[in-house]
Amino acid sequence: MEGGVPEADVSAFRECISLSWKNPYVLRLAFSAGIGGLLFGYDTGVISGALLYIRDDFKAVDRKTWLQEAIVSTAIAGAIVGAAVGGWMNDRFGRRKSILSADTLFLLGSVIMASATSPAILIVGRVFVGLGVGMASMASPLYISESSPTRVRGALVALNSFLVTGGQFLSYLINLAFTKAPGTWRWMLGVAAAPAIIQVVLMFTLPESPRWLFRKGREEEAKAILRKIYPPNEVEAEIQALRDSVALELKEVDSSEKISIIKLLKTKSVRRGLCAGMGLQIFQQFTGINTVMYYSPTIVQLAGFASNQTALLLSLITSGLNAFGSIVSIYFIDKTGRKKLALLSLCGCVLSLALLTATFHQTETHSPMISAIETSYFNNTCPGFSKTVNPIEWDCMKCLKAECGFCASGSNKLLPGACLSVNDATRGICLKDHRAWYTKGCPSKMGWLAIVGLALYIIFFSPGMGTVPWVVNSEIYPLRYRGICGGIASTTCWVSNLVVSQSFLSLTVAIGTAWTFMLFGFVAVIGIFFVLIFVPETKGVPMEEVEQMLEERAVHLKFWQKSSAFQKS
Repeated sequence: MEGGVPEADVSAFRECISLSWKNPYVLRLAFSAGIGGLLFGYDTGVISGALLYIRDDFKAVDRKTWLQEAIVSTAIAGAIVGAAVGGWMNDRFGRRKSILSADTLFLLGSVIMASATSPAILIVGRVFVGLGVGMASMASPLYISESSPTRVRGALVALNSFLVTGGQFLSYLINLAFTKAPGTWRWMLGVAAAPAIIQVVLMFTLPESPRWLFRKGREEEAKAILRKIYPPNEVEAEIQALRDSVALELKEVDSSEKISIIKLLKTKSVRRGLCAGMGLQIFQQFTGINTVMYYSPTIVQLAGFASNQTALLLSLITSGLNAFGSIVSIYFIDKTGRKKLALLSLCGCVLSLALLTATFHQTETHSPMISAIETSYFNNTCPGFSKTVNPIEWDCMKCLKAECGFCASGSNKLLPGACLSVNDATRGICLKDHRAWYTKGCPSKMGWLAIVGLALYIIFFSPGMGTVPWVVNSEIYPLRYRGICGGIASTTCWVSNLVVSQSFLSLTVAIGTAWTFMLFGFVAVIGIFFVLIFVPETKGVPMEEVEQMLEERAVHLKFWQKSSAFQKS
């Protein structure tokens, strides 16, 4: 664009705030589309608390780890399909209609889940919600990105990430609010219908993305929208940049409608963009963020906090920090830059995961012993303990691995307790005797340190890796390929998410919680090198010039220095 590229600094954040009175139309577009992010966050976060109560209502879910993982991960499987279909829908029908389609799926899924009479019906509802999540995960940031002025684009796309984390925080508040209500989890899952209806109403009053309209030859409509978005002294330059970008694409022979994977991979800028975009999504998931968000109350229980209410309350802290981190990212995404923010985030995650690994290792190797006297007091001894030839070697962790429950000593939870069969009657007798009942984790004097580790992990992850992959994927692809490439990257995100969420509980059972977090830490270390080598810095680069940057780009390790190709001439 004429005059060079505007530097993105702290003034971009202030300019984003000033839009509330200077140009509220832009914020209206961003917030209305961002409700999709809110729904995305709510429906992915609410299951963590609802699962505690679903286990109480459906005993098959409580007994079978794979069924718990299925309830969580079927939504992610739906999101994979939703993201893949969403990429095609975004290019064919537009960003606005894709968001409306996602809202319809959110609404259907919420109704089905709230009225579910069996785990199977609940899973069907989760699939519908997942389809909506997959569509919203790419359509909302794409719409915001293409309807935002270049200078505040990163901050406004980060706003969508804030609404995602805000939705997760809201889900924990709703979970706590309904812990005493009849049909606890049904209310938790059904509430998502309300924001879906609100967004449908709002989106009917908003226009299509101006960049999509340009691509479809509807220039006059696009110009009218751009004149509402940009100041008068900038709008003509933006219109000309879009016109040139579309004209360049249309020069490609037989390329106006046909896009193949081979063509994508043969195009250097697209190939490099996909490598960076897909890689960021993979590392975002395999550093373990959604195990924390989906299973946070369960992780708190693994750390030694037995009560459902206590687990939800402590999980609320991590969810709140996640939302706060997204606010921080709005400030820093255009000031610090995407690449530096991702690197700082990953380094912090490595340290936090190391702390979690050490804490859970101590918890697993120093759990309270089993007392034969305490166990005999209840007349419901764990079958494994009653048959063992070395009862003196049994501790709480060994008891839980035998699929039994640990009833802690009433005076001090760290003293030897009882190993008992798991059923409602035994649990009731244990709690009635003013003791604590454990089936997921064991009492530990280090449990508080696990909460600190989770909090630090979220503080480091959320402002960087929680936001950067979505911002980069919304701006790194050429206009012609933006929808399909965004769909590929989102699908990659959800496939990775599915693998991690479907395997997390099984991994904690097979190798222990400590080693599971250590695996995430190793992935974060690899992610640091990936970002250094493969991810370009798009801070302050107009979307029409990102393609040129990728064409000319070589490995640029000095990410704090701006590429000479984009210095102001």
